Amino acid sequence: MQASFRDPDIRRWRHRPPPDDPVAADAHIRQRAQDWTDERRLSWAVCPATTGQMQGEVELADLDLPIGTTELACWALPAARGQGMITTAVSAVLRFSFGGLGLHRVEYQWADGNAASARVARRCGFRYEGRKRSAWVADGHRVDVLISSRLADD
Repeated sequence: MQASFRDPDIRRWRHRPPPDDPVAADAHIRQRAQDWTDERRLSWAVCPATTGQMQGEVELADLDLPIGTTELACWALPAARGQGMITTAVSAVLRFSFGGLGLHRVEYQWADGNAASARVARRCGFRYEGRKRSAWVADGHRVDVLISSRLADD
């Protein structure tokens, strides 16, 4: 997890604690555990079976079990990019979301210009729905956010 705090590509697209602040990093990790307990956010480490070393993460954020909705997010460290691990993990989390949690809708958003996230959306069957103009900041500039989703009956 802490390697993601130092990776410039992950920091460009995802909010991360400062890489040189161990207190903020520890708080971030502790919050993840509390979010599981509170059923607000579920997250999984993505690891190769041969090493078990964390190479990425898939999470369900803003989880609303009574309504049946969530937002999926993911990232991968440089060594895992382009190998299909994230797509495989996202597909597994989608199956769990619909079959295990009984969710109706999983939304996936990414910043315009994040080609890797666009590929994940396409490969995992998310349907493009629209764009939020100037919704996020990347590299100090406002960027549009692209919105897609999967439904349980897709």
